Amino acid sequence: MIREPIAMSSEMPIAQSANKTYAAKVVIAGVIVAVIAAFFYFDLGRYLSLEGLKQHRDQLVLFTDTHYAASILLFIGTYIVVAGLALPGAVILTLAGGFLFGSVLGTLFVNLGATTGAVVAFLASRYLLHDTVEQKFGKWLGPFQEGFAKNAFSYLLTLRLIPLFPFFVVNLVSGLTRVSVGTYAAATAIGIIPGSFVYAYAGRQLGSINTLKEIASPNVIGAFVLLGLFALIPIVYKKFTAKRA
Repeated sequence: MIREPIAMSSEMPIAQSANKTYAAKVVIAGVIVAVIAAFFYFDLGRYLSLEGLKQHRDQLVLFTDTHYAASILLFIGTYIVVAGLALPGAVILTLAGGFLFGSVLGTLFVNLGATTGAVVAFLASRYLLHDTVEQKFGKWLGPFQEGFAKNAFSYLLTLRLIPLFPFFVVNLVSGLTRVSVGTYAAATAIGIIPGSFVYAYAGRQLGSINTLKEIASPNVIGAFVLLGLFALIPIVYKKFTAKRA
């Protein structure tokens, strides 16, 4: 008779903690959905289009020249939101970065914004979905998780270098793995440099660009694929030497 109330009281903090965690997840998910819904409801995507960028380029240049530090912070902050929530317009922002800040600085600011946004999406995915996925599919995903964790940097670097894989999908799926935040951030920061520089450099010739397909030519895509394959060389070497041993 005495032990039963003690057991119940010890379980109450666990239940309360679980309820708070669930409530926090609901709030975070609600905020994400609300921001995405507002983006499309107010048609903010019209500002993140090639036509919109060309139309407002004089105003953007004037604002950047007048408020340089503020424009950098605003640019990086906007990129974090776009990359973190998978909103359309990251390519246009990269072009704008090159147009407003130059190829090198534009690439740097894009990298800061995109990497931070990717980490935010990664952490959100891990916080909101990781435990559920582990509970339901942990037995089947175990071998994959272990293999991915051992070579996480090379795998992630390949996924970032090859633009065939959607940026946000990599963020989402990576959050469900056991890769560390540091490894994920480092592979992302390094892997997006080539693509960011190509589009930032193209942004310097904004007036001559009519479609985004002119930038992402087959030769450029092929170069990214080769870079991605080079990132897999350490993994292949490990497996080859392991078999010989």
